[in-house]
Amino acid sequence: MSVTLEQLSRRIQTRRDLPPPPVRKALRKAAGVSLSEVAGIVGVTRQAVSLWEAGERTPRGANAAAYLEVLREIKRAVAAS
Repeated sequence: MSVTLEQLSRRIQTRRDLPPPPVRKALRKAAGVSLSEVAGIVGVTRQAVSLWEAGERTPRGANAAAYLEVLREIKRAVAAS
C-alpha cells in the first residue's frame, strides 16, 4: 500500500489535533453525550471510545478523523451553551 505525502500529512495533523484523553472525556461529558452515541457516529464500539478517553488506545485512520470531527462538534456545542 502506497501512502501519498498528503495522506501522511493529514494523518499526522489529525493526531496532533486530537485533544489529550482527559479533555476528550470532559468535552463529551460537558455536552451530555454518551459513549454509545459517540461510538455510533464514529462507527466503533463503546469500548473503543472508552479506551481512547482513558489514553489506553489511540484512534487511527478513518476512525481518528471521524472521532476528531465528533470532538470538534461537541466542543462547538459546549462553547455555544
